[in-house]
Amino acid sequence: MYKDTNNKQILQFFVIYSFQITNLLCIFAPYFTRTRMKVIHTQNELRAYLEAPREQPKKIALVPTMGALHEGHLSLIQQARLKADIVICSIFVNPTQFNDPKDLEKYPRPIENDMQLLSDNGCDVLFLPTVEEMYPDTNEQWHLNLGRLDQIWEGEQRPGHFQGVTQIVYKLFTLVNPDIACFGQKDLQQVMVIQRMIELKNLDIELVICPIIRSESGLALSSRNARLSAEGKEKALILYKTLQAVKSAFAEGTSLYVCQQLAEQMIADTEGVELEYFALSEVRTLERAESTEEGKQYVAHIVAWIEGVRLIDNMFLND
Repeated sequence: MYKDTNNKQILQFFVIYSFQITNLLCIFAPYFTRTRMKVIHTQNELRAYLEAPREQPKKIALVPTMGALHEGHLSLIQQARLKADIVICSIFVNPTQFNDPKDLEKYPRPIENDMQLLSDNGCDVLFLPTVEEMYPDTNEQWHLNLGRLDQIWEGEQRPGHFQGVTQIVYKLFTLVNPDIACFGQKDLQQVMVIQRMIELKNLDIELVICPIIRSESGLALSSRNARLSAEGKEKALILYKTLQAVKSAFAEGTSLYVCQQLAEQMIADTEGVELEYFALSEVRTLERAESTEEGKQYVAHIVAWIEGVRLIDNMFLND
């Protein structure tokens, strides 16, 4: 009798724990079975790699970056992972979008760290080309008529910047032919420029705008934050606080003019923060809005200098 009871207890033990182990294996199976991230350096190699997924077919997501990755970039990879079977990330410091050669030279390139972050966060393929690979013709000409979208705000401060952005992104789009492309809301004007390019070129690509990732205090994550002192990071919080205050005022029916005055005063009252511009715009055109229209989406966007570092941020007002 004792032996039978003991055998039953042993059997129950194995049944219970086998069930739990099976559940754990199901949960972690994707991490065990995922193949090691592939690193590709040439367009021909990438085309060859993509032949099989296209035949199956599998959904492909592209996340274009210039490297120096942080949690904001990784959130794009994670969003792409949720929406696609294959996630391709490109790291390419694109020379045609830099106005100042010194900025291009100083741009951080921590490639080993970037590769580890991508591998740990579900990236299947890293496309890591050279400048010569992407621009074999040094006399290549590119111009896309974006209207005023590439001339206002960031475009005014950095002439030709968005032409360079569209040039490289179009190259990547035609090379990868992704179903989905993930970009961050933090560079909102860039996102709207890419959306306009997709429409103008009649590309069958879904543009996914991923939310801004912030620190616990509210500071929008950026590789530039590393250049700020602890005091500078504290001062930088005024950007987020200003956007929050404007959003609250907007929700209460405050006029855009008063919202503008509120933002400018908050920045003026903060020592060590130099405002480059603050604007309230309709999202699709990013033109400064003088009044609101029902059915349209509006955004507050801001650029300020702190300790010689140029910081950008934005917030949708009626999302």
